[in-house]
Amino acid sequence: MQISKRERNILTMAGVVALVFVGSNVLPRLQNLYVARNETIESVQLDIEREQRLIENTASWRERRVEVESMIAELETQIFEGETIPIVEANIQRALSQHARDSGITVSSTRLAERVESPHWLLISQEMSFRTDEAANSVSFLQKMQDSAPRLRVTDFSLSRSRNQYSGSITVVGFARSEGLPGDSEPGR
Repeated sequence: MQISKRERNILTMAGVVALVFVGSNVLPRLQNLYVARNETIESVQLDIEREQRLIENTASWRERRVEVESMIAELETQIFEGETIPIVEANIQRALSQHARDSGITVSSTRLAERVESPHWLLISQEMSFRTDEAANSVSFLQKMQDSAPRLRVTDFSLSRSRNQYSGSITVVGFARSEGLPGDSEPGR
């Protein structure tokens, strides 16, 4: 059976139409599947790399956590506590006076404590005048401030000599948490 020229043209035209159909419908779908598969592979590779970095960094994150926890514990020992704000102020004044006595310093006078409150913290400033017979006592006194727990931070210090005696003043600040601390009856302090 012989195919005529007309039948051959029809078959050629059907083949061209089939190729156009495959080219316009099937190839883009196959290409989209290929691109989607490559994107999925890249995403999985990125996830694997991220997991490997997390596994590698686990030890350093544990070390950092231990460091932060120890810093928090250390900072907790540096804040003053008390049932009320006046008690916290009295604790700061008592600690300051005790360090002065332990250093051989005589307290001349103390001013009323001043405070600055924020939503969560309370800063209490205490000023004290003192005198001593030896200048080395003031160095010991300052060292006790630095080593104190709860921490008293020196914000101002002056020392002068007159005859055989040294006199000076010191201002220290202490911190306390203000949450749950009732104040005193003096408004504006």
